[in-house]
Amino acid sequence: MALKPQDVVIALKLLSEGEEPRPYAVLAAELGMSASEVHGAIGRLREGRLVGLEGRRVARQAMRDFLVFGIAHVFPAKEGEPARGIPTAWAAPALEGIFESSDGSVPVWAHPKGGSRGPSVAPLYKTAPDAALRAPDLYDYLALVDTIRLGRARERKAAIGILDKRILGNG
Repeated sequence: MALKPQDVVIALKLLSEGEEPRPYAVLAAELGMSASEVHGAIGRLREGRLVGLEGRRVARQAMRDFLVFGIAHVFPAKEGEPARGIPTAWAAPALEGIFESSDGSVPVWAHPKGGSRGPSVAPLYKTAPDAALRAPDLYDYLALVDTIRLGRARERKAAIGILDKRILGNG
């Protein structure tokens, strides 16, 4: 079993929408994936013990630990060429105003609907930016994960604190 980047996006979507399970087809449409991709991802998440064997409830502590200690090693990110796009990492709404870059540029997912310019960052999965535009809570999770994948110690610490509150309900 090997996790795929879309598995993490699906787990974050499940975290963002609460405990009520939704049909695979609905999740797939919201994420710009196929129902079979979502179904396969849930199976891999179960095998990795990030989702319970029954239903689709995310194992919150395990998911938090994976995001904090594993995501940057399994799915590392690095800045690419400057592009116009959607702010991510510490420039996204979840951490907006906490950190500023010295040159005014912000990390972005290259996207035609984006209004910011800065170094591009490949999203966890190709459809993640469109899904983030449709779901603010998912956007926050994806940006916090990008902060862990890309940020320096100070940014990562802030992102982890916010993730702890959102995932575990504590700080």
